[in-house]
Amino acid sequence: MNLNDPLVSTLVPLVLLFGIFYFLLIRPQQQRVKTHQQMVDAVRRGDTVVTAGGLIGKVAKVKDDGELMVEIADNVQVRVLKSTLTEVRSKSGDKTDGTT
Repeated sequence: MNLNDPLVSTLVPLVLLFGIFYFLLIRPQQQRVKTHQQMVDAVRRGDTVVTAGGLIGKVAKVKDDGELMVEIADNVQVRVLKSTLTEVRSKSGDKTDGTT
């Protein structure tokens, strides 16, 4: 193939543009989703969690259907979807958030 070919001169910038988008936008987003999923899967009873809505509470019960029972005050429990968690603080106190 000749580099002066119009097909090559059109495809090369498109391939480079896709490569840049992949490494700057797509791949980091996939990594964030993966770390968030690992964080959500690791939630255990007794962990302190923060939801996307700003609720902070202690996990009272982990259900199999993607829900948690979170105690936000004495004798006050709410059902929360696991996918809405933004931060998990385990019993030992180490902080895990969904962004890193």
